[in-house]
Amino acid sequence: MMGYCLDREIVIKVGDHEENEVAADIDRTVYYGDADAAKRIVRTDYNDFLKQDRKTQNLENFDEQYSDLVDYIVKITHGIWEEKSIGLIYDTYHNDVTMHLGSCSAYGIQSVISGTLQTLYSFPDRRLIAQNVIWSEHGNGYLSSHRIQSIATNLNDSSFGPATNKKIKFRTTVDCLVENNRIYEEWLVRDNLTICEQLGYDPHEIAKCMAKNSEVKGLTKMKRFGLDENMNGQIIPEIHLAKEDSIGEYVLEMLSKIYNYRLFNLVKEFYTEQAVIHYICDQDLVGYSQIQGMLISLFASFPNAKYSVDRVTCNENKAQNETFVAVRWRLTGLHEGLGYFGKPSFKPVEILGINHFTFSGKQVVEEWMTFDGLDVLKQIYAEDESCESDEVK
Repeated sequence: MMGYCLDREIVIKVGDHEENEVAADIDRTVYYGDADAAKRIVRTDYNDFLKQDRKTQNLENFDEQYSDLVDYIVKITHGIWEEKSIGLIYDTYHNDVTMHLGSCSAYGIQSVISGTLQTLYSFPDRRLIAQNVIWSEHGNGYLSSHRIQSIATNLNDSSFGPATNKKIKFRTTVDCLVENNRIYEEWLVRDNLTICEQLGYDPHEIAKCMAKNSEVKGLTKMKRFGLDENMNGQIIPEIHLAKEDSIGEYVLEMLSKIYNYRLFNLVKEFYTEQAVIHYICDQDLVGYSQIQGMLISLFASFPNAKYSVDRVTCNENKAQNETFVAVRWRLTGLHEGLGYFGKPSFKPVEILGINHFTFSGKQVVEEWMTFDGLDVLKQIYAEDESCESDEVK
């Protein structure tokens, strides 16, 4: 995958961290951005965001109306979706943009236009509330990780089924690579499972129909050239130990121990006692017991799956003594256990997820974990011929 390779070309460290292109022993997935160089959107109303003083970040070859990367991301999102300026996509997306959407991808600016119009047709009053933009420099451009809370009313038919007139809320997290005022690669993770449930549909039936109508169904067997597991044959998983005293390396060690080595007991070391994880389907998990229970239920469905990290992006907020960290990750393997996703199907599954963390010192106080559970069910039901409805196309 193009983005996977790009993320390992160079380590960019900005602010208190020096640029490092040659330290081969430091993981190439970690990037840093200077939070003071861009506007603040965390816990900030959009109306107040617009009144903030212009920052002096030099966005080379960007439209002059955008003072910094956060300003760019927040304003184009608002313009496209809430002001209905669909044509702004032509000015801010690359003609050959790649969109990674879980188990499938979309290509080209026309796909972006089409998807935006169809979503606005189904949910014409959609409001997108920016909760955070975690960013860094990336090559000659930037990467942003944008967390959004959406509120919308299903006034017309959607890909899920007929209009329900129900008002729903859901979270989307989007990683964007942007250069010269254009987004050229995007990883979009939306909690479609909660959308389906809030609209009143049976997610299993919707997923079965999605699997049946999938354009890539005919390639399913061809794609199984190997099986990802957290063990390498008989060799137990490796634990990543931090190679320097930085938040990025610390996060890699935490994820390696908890997610890939399954040391769920270490939740008590890396999280505060009252830490909160905002999980999919609008579930808030508070404290060690609930967080450990979530991890067990997820990995019970994929007990031998491999957890890997694509990218870690860190922004330190010195004024509030907190650090914001975005992690894009993948979980790949067989659905071979009884857990969060029901009885085992023994189907290969790949989950694309993006987590946002708020650290106080070296402990997590709040986390937003986003992945598409409906896409997981779609992969579980792949090749199944039964389908009670043909609403989803």
